Amino acid sequence: MKRILIAAMFGLLFVRCSTAQSVDNAPVAALDLQRYLGDWYEIARFDHVFERGLEFCKANYALREDGTIAVTNTGIKAGKPKTSSGKAKITDTPALLRVSFFGPFYSDYRVMLLDADYQWALVGSKSADYLWILARSPELPQETLSVVIAEAQRRGYDTSKLIWVKQK
Repeated sequence: MKRILIAAMFGLLFVRCSTAQSVDNAPVAALDLQRYLGDWYEIARFDHVFERGLEFCKANYALREDGTIAVTNTGIKAGKPKTSSGKAKITDTPALLRVSFFGPFYSDYRVMLLDADYQWALVGSKSADYLWILARSPELPQETLSVVIAEAQRRGYDTSKLIWVKQK
């Protein structure tokens, strides 16, 4: 019975891995970190447990003395303010950061599309499960959203899964 259970678990893992959505999550070729720092409003995101139910979401990125980046996320859930703090490390790839909110566990933060004036960004991770549309203001014009969504679709993301974050 134990062998059957173990075989079933490995079978489920194999099926999950073999059916995982493949996306082009390549980051942009260049990122001026100084220009990227500061406040970003979350316009849309894929649903995930650590932000579920949050509205009025905003992230702040600030350079620390040790060269890492302080990451502070704020939002409101059920009428109560929520804040989470983490840090990001710079990598050899300019628009690929490694972000952690849980001790030694880091995840990719990939800036995949970026406005020339650093007013909006499309951000992903190493998997197709995470996607964010960020902006310097709480709203983006529909023309801009259309461009960002088209790029996400071109890269293989299922944009029907986007949750539009309440900002006003």
